[in-house]
Amino acid sequence: MIRRRSLRTRAIKMLVLDEADEMLNKGFKEQIYDVYRYLPPATQVVLISATLPHEILEMTNKFMTDPIRILVKRDELTLEGIKQFFVAVEREEWKFDTLCDLYDTLTITQAVIFCNTKRKVDWLTEKMREANFTVSSMHGDMPQKERESIMKEFRSGASRVLISTDVWARGLDVPQVSLIINYDLPNNRELYIHRIGRSGRYGRKGVAINFVKNDDIRILRDIEQYYSTQIDEMPMNVADLI
Repeated sequence: MIRRRSLRTRAIKMLVLDEADEMLNKGFKEQIYDVYRYLPPATQVVLISATLPHEILEMTNKFMTDPIRILVKRDELTLEGIKQFFVAVEREEWKFDTLCDLYDTLTITQAVIFCNTKRKVDWLTEKMREANFTVSSMHGDMPQKERESIMKEFRSGASRVLISTDVWARGLDVPQVSLIINYDLPNNRELYIHRIGRSGRYGRKGVAINFVKNDDIRILRDIEQYYSTQIDEMPMNVADLI
């Protein structure tokens, strides 16, 4: 748009990058630099993200001069109102049966189930449907129009359970979502806060449930320590907390 002169930049006063760590880490870095070069010298640049790793902060020196950093302590990042639990499943094969047992709890509200891979999303969606459970699914390999249609259904409440990769973990707000299930624990600690932050929006209650195999215990404890939080074993009355 800038190169076609459809967008005049001389009047721009501020450039805001939301989810800045993703923007600078996923192939958009050069495009952002290109946009920045067209902006007036006095343009204010604002980066916003729940997580800004050190290497991303270092990158910002290319287009920020003496920036003021407003950083939230990690122990304050865990959103108030979100209760965090784990279910010990011992082995991978037990996760599916555990999810089926929880299905009635999922449909009390709207829920998002996170898997680490697109293949796992497709597999779990097929298994749930074969067991006569109604679910939707979404990941980055789906065409944009299909993803938009799935999101429209989910926002409207026509769909109540969504299985997704981390493509849904950032920047998408559906206020009715009050339950997050990490079918797989995230691959890094930063993703954990983005995932569970999809629930309990705007002062509502939220619950996050983590399926934990025997070899996941160390990862779970690392997340607890990193965010100075406590993740307890899921109580029998979890439905009352949603």
